[in-house]
Amino acid sequence: MSSTIETAVEIRPFHVDIPEEQLAELPDRIAATRWPSKELVEDRSQGVQLATIQELARYWTTDYDFGRVEARLNALPQFVTEIDGVDIHFIHAKSSHENALPLIMTHGWPGSVMEMIGSVGPLTDPTAHGGSAEDAFHLVLPSLPGYGFSGEPVEVGWDLGRTARAWAELMRRLGYTRYVAQGGDVGAGVTDAMGRQAPEGLIGIHTNLLVPALSGTMPTDTDEERAAAAQIATFGQSGNGYYIEMATRPQTIGYALLDSPVALAAWMIDHDTDAYYKIARAFVDGQPSGNLSRDNVLDNITAYWLTGTGASAARSYWEAYGPDAPAAAGQPLPPPPIPVGFTTFPGEIWRTPRSWVEKSYPNVIYFNEVDKGGHFAAWEEPELFSTEVRAAFRSLR
Repeated sequence: MSSTIETAVEIRPFHVDIPEEQLAELPDRIAATRWPSKELVEDRSQGVQLATIQELARYWTTDYDFGRVEARLNALPQFVTEIDGVDIHFIHAKSSHENALPLIMTHGWPGSVMEMIGSVGPLTDPTAHGGSAEDAFHLVLPSLPGYGFSGEPVEVGWDLGRTARAWAELMRRLGYTRYVAQGGDVGAGVTDAMGRQAPEGLIGIHTNLLVPALSGTMPTDTDEERAAAAQIATFGQSGNGYYIEMATRPQTIGYALLDSPVALAAWMIDHDTDAYYKIARAFVDGQPSGNLSRDNVLDNITAYWLTGTGASAARSYWEAYGPDAPAAAGQPLPPPPIPVGFTTFPGEIWRTPRSWVEKSYPNVIYFNEVDKGGHFAAWEEPELFSTEVRAAFRSLR
């Protein structure tokens, strides 16, 4: 893979340029897949269903435009800068509206900046999407270290806190002295860490996954709290196989993820029950849920394949959550001293009660529970998601 990069400045323009032979090789690798027999159950309890992944592979080779990733990214202003020894790729979409608020927004796994593209318009130009000019953002969308077109760390220690510090440095380099941050999934962990570090200039954060609920005991006094705790327990019993593997043995799964595009696709769509069935319906029944269309799902998977980042992205779980990682010996930082906003989406792994958010963060300025969307909220419902982000930070302008 080659990229057009200007090297004379600290922040360099970036242009994706995928070699034609790399694109030509992909359908051949998909066609060479050795398929297992059909699962012995009628649901996803044994994993990704054969009919789903075979239809994904068929569409990938016969109907998908392999140039979509390059075209969609190159339509946006992209840059790269080296921070703490790693090249960080990011989209920097500036608003034309006066007094737009800078926002750094972080994706998760198995996501990438591809899942955020649908939010660029609604956040930078809200007047074209039912909002007001006062709600506009200058948007910074970085690729996590080891993901997409960012460089792979070559040493251990790139945990959530180190990434959070890198993001603060990125915003400093861009000249932003007052900004906000948002994240979901791994991005929620980075954003939570940013809030706790409270770097100069960061005035508020918003997440849509309650990070403290993954590592601490939450109250179970109300029906709503007990329901959320039961959902987390179910996830821990039968839904977190990917989490355990990547937090403990990312290198092992990495061999399959770099060798077989179908193995990569199956690994990536087997994240959570709600998202899996929505993706399965998109491929098998042709019924996408919002922006979780066949093409958009394959854009994300194809980006992982073309950049060869399946293993390095998996290692981010080892760094953040693995018992053998340097971060495991660290002490948690105190809660964020800055304002916090939170939105809970109904298809999330668990539906977070407001009481849990207020227990976790001392300064909650915004909480809302919406009626559609799931774990990949920015991807599935970009208009609704953008509305929530605008509302969460409105009082800070």
